[in-house]
Amino acid sequence: MGLLGDELAFARALTVQENEGVMALGNRKRYAADAHLLTEGDRSSHVMIVLAGWVTVSVETDRGATRLILGLRGPGELLGEMAALDSHPRSATVRALGPIEAQVISGDAFRRFLALHPRVSGLVIRQLTFRLRSADQERSALASLTVLQRLAARLTELSRAEPSGPYAPSLPGPSPAGAVVHLAQDELAATVGATREAVAKALRLLRTQQVVRTGNRMVEILDPALLALLAGGHQE
Repeated sequence: MGLLGDELAFARALTVQENEGVMALGNRKRYAADAHLLTEGDRSSHVMIVLAGWVTVSVETDRGATRLILGLRGPGELLGEMAALDSHPRSATVRALGPIEAQVISGDAFRRFLALHPRVSGLVIRQLTFRLRSADQERSALASLTVLQRLAARLTELSRAEPSGPYAPSLPGPSPAGAVVHLAQDELAATVGATREAVAKALRLLRTQQVVRTGNRMVEILDPALLALLAGGHQE
């Protein structure tokens, strides 16, 4: 399971000249917290590059009202590239976690740029491959792991994020004790494809075992080693 982006965000993998060329194709826009930047099923084809802030990428599940968050994307990340390349409806909804700034580029302009810059086209293909594999892993976990396992794995992943951003690429090694994940229970539920009630029950068990401490929009990791064991399927 993994919500975070590739090891190097799209814009950060570009050379200075490539970055200037891509950014010149579009315009900077600001979005309020909770705004939908892209909507699943929509026929638009523009792409976006996150300049500041963080967004969630989610899809509807077979259960209808429940959404599954497939990814968390931050500065430098490219959004909407699949619809720009294949002209099919949007495959996911992108929602702002807080105020967002993004460069918005038309699909036509982006495709023309890729045709003239094969190295950048290769970066987009690498990103698409990574995200498709990650989405497949998320769906597999949804079908095969318990809510407790999925929650423990998600908390382990997010608590290992670098301090440079709330959900930056994870550091190697175990989660640090005292690390804090800043998500509400309904947001956590969406990251593991479960109901809020099921996640609340799993968090109560983790609190009872003194694995975590919870507060308003926060989960503090008290015992990262035990949390990792639970993520691997070991029950207390």
